[in-house]
Amino acid sequence: MIQSKFWQAFFAIAPLACLIIALVGYFLFILTLVSQGPGWEMDNDAAPLAFFGGMGIFLLLIFLAVLLSLASLIFYIIHASQNPNLKQNNLLVVWILLFVFASGLGQLIYWIIEILNKKEPQIERG
Repeated sequence: MIQSKFWQAFFAIAPLACLIIALVGYFLFILTLVSQGPGWEMDNDAAPLAFFGGMGIFLLLIFLAVLLSLASLIFYIIHASQNPNLKQNNLLVVWILLFVFASGLGQLIYWIIEILNKKEPQIERG
């Protein structure tokens, strides 16, 4: 699973994509509250239902973003510790600190620099 290109790309992109989707959902939630706010004065039962329904979806997306971010952090720490190129250059500690302090963005940078840009050695046939 660690060497699978699909999972490497998924854990690099998914936390940021989920966070962006959650922020768009939050914007739509606020927009709905502002646009339907004046109508709530007539119907007092609709206000709590609309508010907590929209807030529940937003909190679910944030919870999903947090879980994906933690899974991505664990996945890329394991991947970096098994990467022989980082042990030769003593970059393992730098990458792990980047993962912890720039979660989400650090994994994306690692995926671009250490996985996508590194070519596999070509076997000469002759």
